Amino acid sequence: MLSDEQSVLLIHTGPGTATGNLLRRHWQPVALAEDLAERALIPLRVMGEDLVLFRQESGALGLLALHCSHRGADLSYGRIEDGGLRCLYHGWLYDGTGRCLEQPNEIPSNCFAAKIRHPAYPCRQQGGLIFAYLGAGEAPPLPAYEGLAVPASQRLLQRSIEECNYLQGVEGDLDPSHVSFLHRAMARRLAELEEAGTAGDIKPWAEYRHTQVEAEETEFGIRVFAVRPAGEGRLFVRISNFVLPNLDVTCVDNDGQLFIWHVPIDDLTHHKYMLMFSRAGAIGEEQRALYRAETAPDGRRRRNRANRYLQDRASMNDQWFAGMGPYFGVHDSFATESQGAIADRQREHLGPADVGLIAMRSRLLRAVTELAQGRAPSSISAFGPRVPTITTMLDSRGDWKSAARAAALELLAAA
Repeated sequence: MLSDEQSVLLIHTGPGTATGNLLRRHWQPVALAEDLAERALIPLRVMGEDLVLFRQESGALGLLALHCSHRGADLSYGRIEDGGLRCLYHGWLYDGTGRCLEQPNEIPSNCFAAKIRHPAYPCRQQGGLIFAYLGAGEAPPLPAYEGLAVPASQRLLQRSIEECNYLQGVEGDLDPSHVSFLHRAMARRLAELEEAGTAGDIKPWAEYRHTQVEAEETEFGIRVFAVRPAGEGRLFVRISNFVLPNLDVTCVDNDGQLFIWHVPIDDLTHHKYMLMFSRAGAIGEEQRALYRAETAPDGRRRRNRANRYLQDRASMNDQWFAGMGPYFGVHDSFATESQGAIADRQREHLGPADVGLIAMRSRLLRAVTELAQGRAPSSISAFGPRVPTITTMLDSRGDWKSAARAAALELLAAA
């Protein structure tokens, strides 16, 4: 388990914190592009910082500290005009880089706009997401993840507000053994899904519940193998990944992948951004409708901790194991939020199925320490953004781990 000191180090992400510095040295999703479709600007809170995101008249994006450098008025009420964002209080005008372009309340001889550099961060729009780099120094290239380049019809973007620390979300999505329980369809529901042809890989996860988990370090983080006996000398194997510092990547029926970023709002809440994409074709309306039915446009869940996730205990008999409806995102919110806003890791009793979680924590701790010592953080952009994932059946008598790695790489090469 994590010591109290290690836990404190990893969960605090505000300005000036060690883990906050690591997160800031990587591009983070901070909004959906559709957030600016009808409004020219929105206030944001990211890692304890209050910001305003806006689209200039030219179409370029800007991300500035929320409070004006003059007298601290809220810039999210400002006007988009004359090449920037103008504060309503005294008319100071800022461009997307934080330069003060005008101080119209001052007579020209007293103007000191050139001396003002308002806090500003670079941001990029790609694949329906808006990413920001909040760190020191020059921003690295934005990783060219495959899912950011596919047509919009072949990707599904989801965002939710999670009422817990970001680390609990990262841990939850990297943990493979929970799938057979938390997300399990009961017999009647599973039969319905199979008949409709939408069972996907839910069936083997439901049938093969005992999970052997192994983990290994990669250049970009941790690779996790989830292995289950499938009978007749076969193994059901799935590869997932933790990508430093806060990204989980797994597969979607081998035709695509699921990227999940857990981005702190503050130390007690975070945004969960999910990008699911398909290489095979358009993502169906059924999946999109399920997300819309459970999540408001601002990311708040219809089922939430305040209403006990609308758990229906009668439905636990013939629908879903958790009794919280069919949307897996709600199940995951329950699991991570019910630990408390900040989990007490001193009360854990970790077992062999938790080795991926243990490896992830160790790798993240090392990355935080290395950055604090002045070493450049690992970045997936340094060696390519292709992350191997797979779900497959393998022969239990051979070297299944090497076979799984090779199959995942072959799948990527064929994409």
